[in-house]
Amino acid sequence: MRAYEVVFIFRHENDHFTKGLDFVRNELKTFGANVLKEEDMGERNLAYPIKKQDRGHYILFNIEFAPDKVVEIDKSIKLQSEILKFLFIVQEA
Repeated sequence: MRAYEVVFIFRHENDHFTKGLDFVRNELKTFGANVLKEEDMGERNLAYPIKKQDRGHYILFNIEFAPDKVVEIDKSIKLQSEILKFLFIVQEA
């Protein structure tokens, strides 16, 4: 298991945000991630439009996750229209 910090930017509309967040939580659980912390960073203006959106809702996760599963979860998350952007960052010990 390796520690990661993951930031997700969801569409800011309430129904899209909740649907996207539920999907992410389920995917993390399905792939065996241990969620250490979940922080709602709120809605913010984006620096540039992403998928024709100029606002996004940011969520930060600190997780422990098997490195070989990152590619698999990456593929499934990319298919979700509710998620504008996301980034996995490896935490150094």
